[in-house]
Amino acid sequence: MSELRTQADFRTVYKPPSGGAVGKDIARIDDHFARFIALSPFLCIGSSGEDGLCDVSPRGGEPGFVHVIDEMTLAMPDRPGNNRLDSMSNLTARPGVGLLFFIPGFEDCLRVNGFARMSIDEALMRRFDHDGKPPRSVMLIDVKEAYFHCPKAIKRAGLWDPATQVDRATFPSPGQILRDQMKLDVPARAIDDAIDQNARDELY
Repeated sequence: MSELRTQADFRTVYKPPSGGAVGKDIARIDDHFARFIALSPFLCIGSSGEDGLCDVSPRGGEPGFVHVIDEMTLAMPDRPGNNRLDSMSNLTARPGVGLLFFIPGFEDCLRVNGFARMSIDEALMRRFDHDGKPPRSVMLIDVKEAYFHCPKAIKRAGLWDPATQVDRATFPSPGQILRDQMKLDVPARAIDDAIDQNARDELY
C-alpha cells in the first residue's frame, strides 16, 4: 500500500494525537486568543467551493485589523483586491473557513475554524474606516474551533530568521512572469510599474 485513503490507513503510519493536542481546542476566543488577534497583522484564510476545490488567500492590515466582536464572533474587513472574489464565491456554496493568524517574530500561530458570511451593514463597516475609506464588505466568522498551532513548521522554515531571507532580485518580477505567462507584448517594467501604482492607490 502506497496511498493512505482512510482514517484506518492514516493510523498505520501516525500515532493517535495526545490528549493535549485534542483538548487545546477551546472552540471560542478567550482573552489570550483575543490578545493574539489584536497583535496579528496577517492571516491566511482557506475556503472550498462547490466542486470541492480549495482556495487559500492572504489577508493583511494593521495589527488587530480583525476585530473580536465576542468570544464566538470575529469580523474581518475586505480591502481592495483583484476582484476575483474566490473566497467570497466559495462561501455561497460552502460557508466553512479556516483562518491561520501570524505575528511577526512569533513561532506559534493561531488557528480558528468556523462558518463565514458577508455583510455590508453600515455600522459594522464604520468600525473599519481607514482614513475615511470603509471596506468593501465585512466577513463575519462564527467560531467553531480555536487553538494554538505548534511552532514546528515555522521553526523548520526559519521564517523569521533574517539569514533565510532570499534576495527578491534572484527571482523574476511579477511583471516578467505575467508577460511570459500571458504572452503580453508589453515591457515587463511597465507591468511592474502598474502593479506598484495600483498597490499605492488602492491599498485601502
